[in-house]
Amino acid sequence: MEGKKIKSIDLATQEMLERAQKENIKTSWDRLEAQQPQCGFGQLGICCTVCSMGPCRIDPFGEGAQAGVCGANADTIAARNLGRKVAVGASAHSDHGRDVAHTLLLLAEGKAHDYGIADSNKLKELALEFAIDTNKAEEVIVKELAQKILAEFGRQEGKLTFVKRAPKKRQDIWKKLGIVPRGIDREVVELLHTTTMGVDNDYKNIINTSLRCALSDGWGGSMIATDLQDMILGSPQPVRGKVNLGVLKEDYVNIVVHGHEPVLSEMAVKASKDPELLKAAKEKGAKGINLAGICCTANEVLMRHGIPVAGNFLQQELAIITGAVEVMMVDVQCIMPALQEIASCFHTKLVTTSPKAKFPGVSQIEFQAQNAYEIAKKIIKLGVDNFPNRNKERVNIPRQEMDLVAGFTKDIVHKILGGKYRASYQPLNDAIIQGRLRGLAGVVGCNNPKQKHDYFHTALVKELIKKDVLVLQTGCSAIACAKQGLLIPEAAKEYAGKGLQEICEAVGIPPVLHLGSCVDNSRILTAASQVIAQGGLGDDLCDIPAAGAAPEWMSEKAITIGMYFVASGVFTVFGASPFATLGSPKLTEYLCAGLEEEVGGKFAFSSDPSEMAKIMIEHIDKKRQALKLKPMMYE
Repeated sequence: MEGKKIKSIDLATQEMLERAQKENIKTSWDRLEAQQPQCGFGQLGICCTVCSMGPCRIDPFGEGAQAGVCGANADTIAARNLGRKVAVGASAHSDHGRDVAHTLLLLAEGKAHDYGIADSNKLKELALEFAIDTNKAEEVIVKELAQKILAEFGRQEGKLTFVKRAPKKRQDIWKKLGIVPRGIDREVVELLHTTTMGVDNDYKNIINTSLRCALSDGWGGSMIATDLQDMILGSPQPVRGKVNLGVLKEDYVNIVVHGHEPVLSEMAVKASKDPELLKAAKEKGAKGINLAGICCTANEVLMRHGIPVAGNFLQQELAIITGAVEVMMVDVQCIMPALQEIASCFHTKLVTTSPKAKFPGVSQIEFQAQNAYEIAKKIIKLGVDNFPNRNKERVNIPRQEMDLVAGFTKDIVHKILGGKYRASYQPLNDAIIQGRLRGLAGVVGCNNPKQKHDYFHTALVKELIKKDVLVLQTGCSAIACAKQGLLIPEAAKEYAGKGLQEICEAVGIPPVLHLGSCVDNSRILTAASQVIAQGGLGDDLCDIPAAGAAPEWMSEKAITIGMYFVASGVFTVFGASPFATLGSPKLTEYLCAGLEEEVGGKFAFSSDPSEMAKIMIEHIDKKRQALKLKPMMYE
């Protein structure tokens, strides 16, 4: 690799980057290098492009312009930029939830015959939450539920139904501040309106509007996506799987699913086992069909079926560079536009499936829930037919693969800790109260080529579990730690502190629990709410000895996630570069201090995993002291 700079701690990634360099194939790391130096004003958040009088920029040293043409200062510009990122992130996750809700309605109307209700208990629970009489035929209940959930997106007044899942004290705080989310779409639109030229100029008010928008995602769109996917596709159960590029098979047709919406990839799992397609694959000279995932779609099919994970965000190009992928089918979010150029260097066919995400010159096979299985078969048949076109001399699959255990949800943890017939969070609460467990940490988010790939995630998590902090993970962060062997029960003995180690050995869990994809961060919110309901650890989410982190974030979705965690009372630390704040000291101070006085949560930023772990642990210890809990048992 250029200059011998180590760009990733993952050996499979290193191997593929070396190959890419030898063949002069440009990857995200190369494109980042070509972008240097990046715009300093943009990095500070003080470049404004919201109207055509600009772009305007504020001189951070106070010598040049201190206001845009319209008069907006650094505080207003930075807050606007941040608010717009929150709106985009919320729209992405919430639109995902809307699509799943639409599939549910088609199912209820008998128009999506490839789907059914896989978890009837979840159906009943949701029906009761939405005040639906469950003494009716299932199809009637399903249709009423679909209609009521779709109405959450267009609601104009009142509050989102899932807000009631939060502790009462948390709801009261939101009501007092005027940030209770009303309708999902309304909050996104209102935030974008707020940040339009000539509207809101109060940076604190812009942030409050951003908090409400973020809450409409965390306690709305994302939560809807998670619950409906569990209901339609099946609630995850603990499952063993494998991760890293080594899961691709040299003598199989390799189909890679990539993106975030599992409604189609669920059918791809089924189609990959279709006898007709398996027969066709053998006729083409392959031993069978191997399905693997990238990014959050990978997490979805892993959690429900144990389908292997080929890698996280920064490995999407590298999977194609192995020369062994027949088809990469993509839907939405985190799909690099460069994939088509990379695919053109090999025999790989890139197939887009969403009308929201088309690529010039790329085959589009649009997904429709009404005939989902046939569409999945058609795409996999493309891969089967493409297998003979593979150049065997160019196949180079890294050997690296690692075991993992995934499939943890709030309900599964409930049962693991309390037993099938006495499901309870009390053992978890007791472990924290007694000092065997220090607290909880949610470590989530993306990869970013500005940082050494996977290093920040894994170094942070190792520091946390060493200090007896149970770590909950989602998304690409979970994949990073899985590749380093942190998501297997045996990891507790090697990496965890004695207290956490004892808990893991007693109930047979890893010290790091994989909760799913990005939208499944909502599982963390509901689990934390259940911890409060169980008793002994305060009466609001901000009381729990817990912290959140996004070490290698890159997406606007990550900012929205951080914002709804802070609004829910969780101390949240971001790595990489801060998000559009440093150009406004007032805004930075408000996000990192002032917000805590209002919502009980705040942001912090760190570019070092050891420092990040330290400040998270200090916060957890401060919360323990406030609750007057016992000292840590093994310190």
